[in-house]
Amino acid sequence: MNKAKLKSYAPQARKDFIAAVEARAHSLGLSEMGGTLEIAASEKKGDVTLIAGQAWPAKVHDQRQRLIKRMKKDGFAQTVDAVAYTWFNRFAALRYMEIHDYLDHGYRVLSSREGGLPEIIAHATDVAGSLPGLNTAQIAEMKLAGNQDGELYRLLLVAQCNALSKAMPFLFEHIDDESELLLPGNLERTDSVVAKLVESIAEEDWNEVEVIGWLYQFYISEKKDAVIGKVVKSEDIPAATQLFTPNWIVRYLVQNSVGRLWLMANPGSTLKSNWKYYIEPAEQTPEVQAQLDALIQTRMAEDGDSLNPETITVLDPACGSGHILVEAYEVLKAIYLERGYQARAIPRLILEKNLFGLDIDDRAAQMAGFALMMKARADDRRLLESPINLNVLSLKESKGLELDEFDSHLKPFGISRALFASLIDTFAHAKTFGSLIQIPEALDNGVGALADGLGKAIQSGDVFAQAAAQDLLPLVGQAAVLAMKFDAVVANPPYMGAKYYCQSLSRLINQNYENASADIYACFMLACLRLSKASGLVTNINIPGWMMNSTFEPFRHKLFGQSAIVSLIHNGRGVFGSDFGSCAFTLINQPITELKGRYQRLFDDPATVQPNDVLAERLFNAIEFEVSPAEFQFVEGAPLSYQASPTVRQAYRALPPISAVAKACQGLSTSDDGLFVRLWHEVSAESTNFTGELDGSKWFTYNKGGVFRKWFGNLEHVINWECQGREIKACKPKSVIRNERFYFKPSVSWQDYTIGATSFRYYPRGFLFATNAHSAFVDEPSDLMNILCFSNSNALSALSEAISPGLHFNSGYFALIPFKSDVAPNRVSEIAKQAIEIAKVDWDNFERSWCFVQSPLLGDVAGGLTCASYQAWIERGGNAVRDLQKLEEENNRIFIQAYGLANEISPEVSMAQVSLTANSVYRYGEKTQEADRQRRFREDTAKELVSYALGCMMGRYSLDEPGLIYAHAGNVGFDASRYKTFPADADGIVPISDELWFEDDATNRVREFLNVVWGTKTREENMGWLAESLGKKGLESSEETIRRYLSGSFYKDHLQTYKKRPIYWHFSSGKQGAFQALVYLHRYQEGTLARMRAEYVVPLTGKMQSRIEMLDKDRDAASSTASRNKITKQIESLKKKHVELLAYDEKLRHYADMRIQLELDDGVKVNYGKFGELLDNVRAVTGGTEE
Repeated sequence: MNKAKLKSYAPQARKDFIAAVEARAHSLGLSEMGGTLEIAASEKKGDVTLIAGQAWPAKVHDQRQRLIKRMKKDGFAQTVDAVAYTWFNRFAALRYMEIHDYLDHGYRVLSSREGGLPEIIAHATDVAGSLPGLNTAQIAEMKLAGNQDGELYRLLLVAQCNALSKAMPFLFEHIDDESELLLPGNLERTDSVVAKLVESIAEEDWNEVEVIGWLYQFYISEKKDAVIGKVVKSEDIPAATQLFTPNWIVRYLVQNSVGRLWLMANPGSTLKSNWKYYIEPAEQTPEVQAQLDALIQTRMAEDGDSLNPETITVLDPACGSGHILVEAYEVLKAIYLERGYQARAIPRLILEKNLFGLDIDDRAAQMAGFALMMKARADDRRLLESPINLNVLSLKESKGLELDEFDSHLKPFGISRALFASLIDTFAHAKTFGSLIQIPEALDNGVGALADGLGKAIQSGDVFAQAAAQDLLPLVGQAAVLAMKFDAVVANPPYMGAKYYCQSLSRLINQNYENASADIYACFMLACLRLSKASGLVTNINIPGWMMNSTFEPFRHKLFGQSAIVSLIHNGRGVFGSDFGSCAFTLINQPITELKGRYQRLFDDPATVQPNDVLAERLFNAIEFEVSPAEFQFVEGAPLSYQASPTVRQAYRALPPISAVAKACQGLSTSDDGLFVRLWHEVSAESTNFTGELDGSKWFTYNKGGVFRKWFGNLEHVINWECQGREIKACKPKSVIRNERFYFKPSVSWQDYTIGATSFRYYPRGFLFATNAHSAFVDEPSDLMNILCFSNSNALSALSEAISPGLHFNSGYFALIPFKSDVAPNRVSEIAKQAIEIAKVDWDNFERSWCFVQSPLLGDVAGGLTCASYQAWIERGGNAVRDLQKLEEENNRIFIQAYGLANEISPEVSMAQVSLTANSVYRYGEKTQEADRQRRFREDTAKELVSYALGCMMGRYSLDEPGLIYAHAGNVGFDASRYKTFPADADGIVPISDELWFEDDATNRVREFLNVVWGTKTREENMGWLAESLGKKGLESSEETIRRYLSGSFYKDHLQTYKKRPIYWHFSSGKQGAFQALVYLHRYQEGTLARMRAEYVVPLTGKMQSRIEMLDKDRDAASSTASRNKITKQIESLKKKHVELLAYDEKLRHYADMRIQLELDDGVKVNYGKFGELLDNVRAVTGGTEE
């Protein structure tokens, strides 16, 4: 099946069907303007109805009135959407049936095997006698006319649907209503919705009825995208929660519920060998096995000591398009055949006695019923000849039903008013609550009496009683199903977090499913258990948050208080695409605390998305774990840590949690980081406090978590905590100030959400911390080092798997970890200090650090060669990486031994896990080839050297003093005397042109920088090394390569280094690059633009004009055509640049006259936008997609 094609077709089909139905509504004088239904006048005259001057058949009048009534009740758009959906379903069903030759007359309704018009049009006279409601003479006349194919096709389609209504009234109800009225027109055309359906989906894709489910999911996919992530209205719940379940998962669910029940009752059955996804239950103790045997014996006794296939009941309480029910049909058919039933009798028995489905979406229930009918039709060609009592129901609501009216009309038939009231009240929100509805005891006891009374009313009541009874019958039918107890309840329930519940749903869940209120799927797990028999089995697939998340702790206790897990497959990500992971499981509806469940894990890395075929295959060779509910209780919160070893469980049982020595917590939420948080380099260093002393500063260092990096680093942000956070606190309740007593204290911190391993870092005194920067604080400083080493050991990784095997590891999980505080304290503390020092040196070797001193290449310049300095840097970095790797492995060995985990985990640390920027494997990934890593590291080192040289030009750094020299504001306090060895630029404006126009341009100054640092004797070698490292091209000179880099890709690199908050701003005249210059943010002042114009732009216009005039003379004097052509190209290029420069000068003059001032506290994003088109990459900095 080409699912990609289905995914492409169905969303567009939804738009096309809606447009076609809407066009039909407009032709009937119905439209919507500004949310108001507009109705054109209509008049019935004799055998015609006039609508806006157009004549229609007389019957249209009443149909239109019903349509108007529906539109007033449900809304124009919702009615159009629903009718479009219905016709889409019908056409999809007809397409499936015609391809499988299930239509009695033998002709295709939507297509032709020979091409051209649908066969039913070509053979209209042949089918006229076999389809109901057609006038044979009229059909013949229309066929002969030759110009009435559209109306003829319409009549034939309606007649075909009516013919199928006898067998499938749920989908093809007798058409004489608004759905007929809104049947799109022009369906015989080659561009119609029918033609597109036929053309877009290959015939072979219709081989399996599963295609119906995929079409359903993709049809509503865009609506799902539109409503997801917000409070979901009742009518949007189906779209927001619908997911089509892959076949292998469905087979697991059905084979381990219906199939398991049969095998429990018939241990000698040979069917097990046919059920590929059946999981053999774990071996139990004699006591547990006796309990299981007693349960199945009790169930068999209901049927006379042998499980009768006809009594096996299976419910899908959220059946969607029926995939689970279709697979259940297959398993039940095999059971019937094994028991010796006649093959032709089986389909009807399964549909009428075994299978039950409920859904809140009418169209989904239609497709589920259709899918089941087609599955059965394949086994019984006469199935459609007589009605089937199908038990697939779309839940109906009782809104609008008047209690007094029903009581009045139906009281003579012995039905109490209290029963009516209970029935109406129970289903008032049926489309919202679905199968979460619990049938009150009184209604449960009275369902039979209600059904009997309504039957009598229909038989012998007056017209009002009959109508009232017909209105209530669907409610009684669904109440009867919800009151049943089933042998197997199988579902892929809806997934929706509590914050998206509408008010009515929230009230119901808080009242009836309080312990499961975190997500609706957990509520469905409890509902499934309620709907199953005492010996019943429940199988679900859902999101695995309930397994481990502390939010679900009350739910887990509730779940194990009434059931036990028989098997569970933990899928990881991929079942539903790039999802949040899933798990499928089997529950038995008895709280057998010692029952060993069988668990299988189908993933290695929780972040990896695996395709379904890979997941399905892994099921057969996955490692199996056997754990009972009682064993889960060893760990606080009873997480389903099935993969934890006995040693790990014992650690949780025997050792105190780490919370005994450390307080782990979350930090503050500002409510608006864009207003209150900056990267440290954006603001003035004079107004920033890097020590934590409350000295009147505005900006304080702020821990926001960050990427995977152990021991030290990710120190990048500052927060406005002036006057102890006065402005942030003024934003309460949106801002949340958590754990303020720990602000500015030393901590061990980590990022909550991580792709891959969690990394822990030491943060010294002086930091506030954010919500996702979970942090641990201690009373004894020595404990902090021990906790840091323990946290960065793989012993903690093994222990944490018992409580959080997913992508999250928050402070709540951390607090539960068992901790030995006396593990080699002296050595552990020394390891921590050494590791922190190595990581800190590494962090400070790059400009990202406020403690950056100088380029690491300047650490050894004695040889006079940049290449030698680079090799020395490589050696120092390599030594640091190896030293840290050894420390981490020693640390691992210490804690592995302390926790007795030597037989379970290795102390080895892969190079990719040594999180130093000097480590190319960590920096570029272990999948990158070694040669490529070396090349990239050298290239990046060269770029970093150029950036440092520019910093020295700008006055940010100096060759005379270490560290940050000037990062204040407005050039105030700038002292030129601090830059004697390599003078800083006088105004913080450095041209980066693609050819030499100014002596102080960046390329010239880079050469000067190399001369100063490494000496003039090796100038060419050093220029050559830098050019080669940057990527020298062809016959370029070294200077040309460096110039190309500076005027080309340097700024993109700068944006990346400074995370789109640049400190050197790129003023550019445009695409031609006539003028380009960098301006240092911290030295900018209101006269900078005027100076740029006077000293650079205006002189450059004159220089360019002179160059053009000179080239004109050279061209005239040229002795060859080739020379003249070359010079001509140069002239044309310069003229374009000259025109661009003149235009830029006008803009620059305008902005210079404005004397723009910067407020650094507002941040780069705000300030960068003040200069309009003068700057390059404006959208990349201020917001947008430009890079």
